[in-house]
Amino acid sequence: MTLPKISIVTPSFNQARFLERTLRSVLEQGYPNLEYIVIDGGSTDGSVEILRRYADRLAWWESAPDGGQSNALNKGFARATGEVLGWLNSDDVYCPGALAQAGRRFAANRALDVFYGGLYLIDAEDRLLDAHWAGPCDLRYTFHVGLDIHQQALFWRRELMDRIGGIDEAMHFSMDVDLIVRLLLHGRTERTRDYLGSFRVHDEAKTATIEALSKEENRIIQTRYRDQVPLAVPPAFARWNRAALSARRIAAVLAEAPAAYWAFKLGRRLGLPVPASWLYSRERPGTAERLLGPRGRRAPARRLGPPGGGAAPGPRGGREGAGARARGRGRGA
Repeated sequence: MTLPKISIVTPSFNQARFLERTLRSVLEQGYPNLEYIVIDGGSTDGSVEILRRYADRLAWWESAPDGGQSNALNKGFARATGEVLGWLNSDDVYCPGALAQAGRRFAANRALDVFYGGLYLIDAEDRLLDAHWAGPCDLRYTFHVGLDIHQQALFWRRELMDRIGGIDEAMHFSMDVDLIVRLLLHGRTERTRDYLGSFRVHDEAKTATIEALSKEENRIIQTRYRDQVPLAVPPAFARWNRAALSARRIAAVLAEAPAAYWAFKLGRRLGLPVPASWLYSRERPGTAERLLGPRGRRAPARRLGPPGGGAAPGPRGGREGAGARARGRGRGA
């Protein structure tokens, strides 16, 4: 089987604290046909020195002022030559084997446009906080309720992006939501129940400082696509649409997720120090352990996310995704 070239784009700005961990999570995948591009916005915190150390393993990197995260992403994707694309922020990480899984899926199914999996939430020290199950693709849930397909665990074909367009540079917060809605509207999807990526929760995230902007951008997205994404209930019962979609989502995850997943979710919500081993990958046992490494297997209990494995709570209308941080790439507030 010939694996497709995968191009990963990382936008970054002043994220030296996490950048090397992000770079290594991509480069140490061991994927044989990788093109890795990093677009830095002119960092002054030591990020450039880190990029120079890895320059011989990067297809392209630059550090210069730009128009923000969305502009940086478009610059990176314009340089990308891979058949398959991915976007990883400079404070997030891929799980071991994520690129190999994506490559095999796209190689085996030429009709496949979009591939996604589950998501871990980790803290600044790589300790596991929570996890989101990769449920069946449901555009109506994603659009009307919350972002349940996450950019850190998502790959798509270049030809699909050529058809639907790149990142909306008018958006600075919800550009991931806008992109994912378009990918689901126009692409054929597959998923894995494995965990492919990790979203980092840390104090430098600027989410809480731009709540007004997030609401406005989410309003634009709702207006832009509402005629293309039907309700799950008759219009007369529109007020119950979110409840109906949420119930359907919870039922689907209940039917699929192992008991250990639900025990972990419940334990975290109750503030109990449940072990990360309960979230080991179904397809690759030990994923959580390899992800966390010697730093430890669990963090102090925090109450994050609904028990159904949906999006993490945050000011983005009930979700916090990649764009929730400046540069998504974690530019500080």
